[in-house]
Amino acid sequence: MPKPVVAIVGRPNVGKSTLFNRIVGGRVAIVEDEPGVTRDRLYLEAEWAGRSFTLVDTGGLDFQENGEINRGVRRQIELAIQEANVVLFVVDARAGLNPDDEDAAAIIRRLNKPAVLAANKVENYGSQTQLYEFYRLGLGEPVPVSAAEGLNTGDLLDRLVELLPHEEEEKYPADTIKIAVIGRPNVGKSSLVNTILGEERVIVSKISGTTRDAIDTPFERDGRPYVIIDTAGMRRKSKVGGLTEKYSAIRALKAVDRSDVVLIVLDAVAGVTEQDKRIAGYAHEAGKATVIVVNKWDLINKDDRTMNRFTENIRDELNFMQYAPVVYISALTGQRVPRVLELVDFVAGQHAIRLSTPNINNLIKEAVMHNPPPGDKSRRLKIMYATQGGVKPPKFILFVNEPELMHFSYRRYLENQFRNAYGFEGTPIWFGLRRRSKEEQ
Repeated sequence: MPKPVVAIVGRPNVGKSTLFNRIVGGRVAIVEDEPGVTRDRLYLEAEWAGRSFTLVDTGGLDFQENGEINRGVRRQIELAIQEANVVLFVVDARAGLNPDDEDAAAIIRRLNKPAVLAANKVENYGSQTQLYEFYRLGLGEPVPVSAAEGLNTGDLLDRLVELLPHEEEEKYPADTIKIAVIGRPNVGKSSLVNTILGEERVIVSKISGTTRDAIDTPFERDGRPYVIIDTAGMRRKSKVGGLTEKYSAIRALKAVDRSDVVLIVLDAVAGVTEQDKRIAGYAHEAGKATVIVVNKWDLINKDDRTMNRFTENIRDELNFMQYAPVVYISALTGQRVPRVLELVDFVAGQHAIRLSTPNINNLIKEAVMHNPPPGDKSRRLKIMYATQGGVKPPKFILFVNEPELMHFSYRRYLENQFRNAYGFEGTPIWFGLRRRSKEEQ
C-alpha cells in the first residue's frame, strides 16, 4: 500500500515552505550524514497520529504580476492536485484574501479533491474575524496556524489525517514480486514494460491499482508470480514540458512504496541527470531492492571500454547506490531484456537475506579486530552485541556504549564487511544503534 500524498498548494510567500519544514520536522535529517543522496527534494515523508504520508512542496506558483493565473501555472496547480490524495491549501491571513487564492481554490473545487485550508501567519488566536473572508473560498473552515512559531499545527494535522484514504490490503500471493518501473519521461519505461510482457506472454489481467492512474499487470515466469506496477500518467506526453518531469517523481514514489524491486530506467544517450538522482534517491531511502536499467544502448557508438566507462559514471553520479547491479538494454530491439527479470529475482532474494545472530556477531568481532571503532578523546565506541531486526531491506541493530561516537565512515566500513561476507547485492542495508547501559555493559 503506497503512502498517501499530500500536496501543499498556495501562492508565493504565504509560508508553504515554512509549513512544509514544520510538518516534516526532524525527519529531514534522517540520512543527512550520507553523502551523495540529492537533498533538494520536493517531497519528504511525514507522520502524524500513527499515519505516514508523503508531503509534496509544490514550490512557488508563479503568478503573473497582474494577478491572473496563466495557462502554464494553472496546469502546474492541476498536476499537483491530481497527484495528491489530499490538498493542503495555504493562504496568508495577515495579507487577507487575494484574487489568486480564489482562482486556485476554484481549481481545487473543480477537481473535487479533499482539501484542508490553512490560514497562516495568524497573530491573534482570540479573534477569528480575520478568517471570515476565507470562507468565500468554498473549502470549509480555515484552520488558523503560525508555521514560523509552530502554533496550532497539531490541529491542522489532525484535520489532515482525517482525510487520508484508508489503507487497503493488496490481494496477491505472498510470493509475488512487485516491480516498480520508474524514471524520467521518455527514457523508455513503457517500452521496457511492453517488451517484458510481450516476451512472457502470460499476462493474467490488468487491474486498477490502489492509486490513481496506477495499472497493475500480473504475469508469470517459470511458474513464479510477478506484478509490474506501472503508472499511466508517467506514459502520457504533455505540452507542459518541465512540469511533467517535476510531477513524474510524485507518480514514481507512489509506485516505489508498493514495490519489492525497483527498476530505475536511465537513458543511455542523456546519461544520469539531476532528476534521475532524485528518483533513485527515493528508492534508496525507501529501502527497496534496485536494478539500474540503462536503455537505448543500441544508440551508443561503442568500443571495448564503453560499458565500463558508463558504469563508472553511473557509480560516480549515483554513489549512494553502489550496491545496485547495472544492465544495458535496448527495449526497442529486446537486447538483454531477459536479463532484467533474472536480476529482479536475484536482488529480491538478496533483499530478504536473514543471518543468524552468531554469524552476525562473529562478523562484527572480526571487523572490529581488523579496524577498531573510532574514538573521541578519552571515549571510544564499543559494539557489545548485534542482531538482525528485519528484512526487505536487511536491518541490523547494534548495541553500543555511545551511539553518537559512530561515524558515518565506520558505518560504511561495517556495511562493506557485511557485503563482502554475504553479498546483499541490489539492496541497501540499514543499521540501527541502541545504547547499552553501564550495568548491561
